[in-house]
Amino acid sequence: MADSVRATTAPAVPAQREFVRELGLLDSTMIVIGSMIGSGIFIVSADITRLVGSPGGLLAVWIITGVLTVTAALSYGELAAMMPKAGGQYVYLREAYSPMWGFLYGWTLFLVIQTGTIAAVGVAFARFLGLLIPGISADLWIIKPINISSGYALSLSTQQVVGVACILFLSVLNTRGLHVGKLIQNFFTSAKTLALIGLIVVGILLGRNAAAISENFSNLWGVRGAEPISPDFFGVATVAAGGGFIGLLVAFSVAQVGSLFSSDAWNNITFTAGEVKNPQRDIPLSLALGTSIVITLYTLANVAYLVMLPLQGIQHAADDRVATAALQNIFGPAAATIMAVLIIVSTFGCNNGLILSGARVYYAMAKDGLFFKSTGRLNAKLVPAVGLILQGLWAALLVLPRTRLRDVAGAPLLDPATGMERYGNLYSNLLDYVVFSVLVFYVLTIAGIFVLRRKRPDAPRPYRAFGYPVVPVLYIVAAVTIMVVLALYRTQTTWPGLLIVLLGIPVYYIWHHKSGNASS
Repeated sequence: MADSVRATTAPAVPAQREFVRELGLLDSTMIVIGSMIGSGIFIVSADITRLVGSPGGLLAVWIITGVLTVTAALSYGELAAMMPKAGGQYVYLREAYSPMWGFLYGWTLFLVIQTGTIAAVGVAFARFLGLLIPGISADLWIIKPINISSGYALSLSTQQVVGVACILFLSVLNTRGLHVGKLIQNFFTSAKTLALIGLIVVGILLGRNAAAISENFSNLWGVRGAEPISPDFFGVATVAAGGGFIGLLVAFSVAQVGSLFSSDAWNNITFTAGEVKNPQRDIPLSLALGTSIVITLYTLANVAYLVMLPLQGIQHAADDRVATAALQNIFGPAAATIMAVLIIVSTFGCNNGLILSGARVYYAMAKDGLFFKSTGRLNAKLVPAVGLILQGLWAALLVLPRTRLRDVAGAPLLDPATGMERYGNLYSNLLDYVVFSVLVFYVLTIAGIFVLRRKRPDAPRPYRAFGYPVVPVLYIVAAVTIMVVLALYRTQTTWPGLLIVLLGIPVYYIWHHKSGNASS
């Protein structure tokens, strides 16, 4: 009797909150597509054509990006099916190598990869909203630029305020539960995918420009207007796309920054594996379907640009807004408004997917004692609310830096009307930081397939990497080549990304010591 009384009066132990498995195949595919399509496809083709200098080169850059992206996604499918846990790529690196390598990925993801992308997309959202609302501008200051180095300043413009507000709004909204985040994702992804398809169909069928078609496709590979690519590394020669094999290799590798950034974040669905209904089937399938759909649309969008605009029109589109310049042939001045609305919808949906997914990695790290303990808890809505808010605050801070523009002589660029120094945004630099850091971990993760097949030959593998071992090896070789070129020709913006990764090593050991985890 006494035992039964004690049993009935003992305090109840609260049940451990767990993720709710609510994401089906459609939802998972929407996260892949929605996280990939942002603003890049409407802008970066201008810079790509300035680097490669030919219509064929433009299409080849996007096709190479597509092959790399789909190849990586098919390879990740094996790891996703083998380890369907929240945290995705963090877990794969931890299991393939050691907890330290998982931490270095999560550390870099938080400091620059995920948050840097969120910041860049937030800036793009505000930038195009400013085309509809003139009061939103990069030059309408709330806090005027404060120069902090020869290359950077801190400021707060109305454009930056809107970018920050978008990031924080979506971060808070996603604390209300997975169902809310999923609905937003599905709606905005559907809208922007249909709009991108509409742009392609209208461009190819209604916007055909006979002169542009003749110039671009009769001389598909002829290099014209290619900009010289100067190295940041001492002793390396300046090259251009028309300068033989080396020039072409460098141009194509540097051009991958824009296209790879525009195609990135496809791996975010792996972060949410703990919330997918049938992760062993649906994650590999969503990776394959999502990346294939997006890359097909991206390639066709560039075909549409070449059908509507001569190469020079793409290279020198005002403010790099290639899609806007192309649609002006059909809609005239209204094209700017149409494209602004499309990009606003696209970037809003893109950031929702990035914000929703990223916090799941910090959750997994916290569970291993390698991140703030509070990020490893789920709120009443069964989402990692603290991780969402922490990620949002850091991404918002990354919106504040501005680049100090300089002329060819290296002197600060001044506005001729006011005599005041001119400032750019951090968008292009964030692309370089993010792409280099991302490639480092993509290579390590795909190499992890080989490591895990040796370490765990008998582990269940419901799906096996396509074309193993040849296809994964080809991806590794291509990605390393791009990384080497970026290290030589974009040193000033790639070395900070590598430095961030390396700084994670002492931080890991400090955290590791405090948490008392088993040695890696």
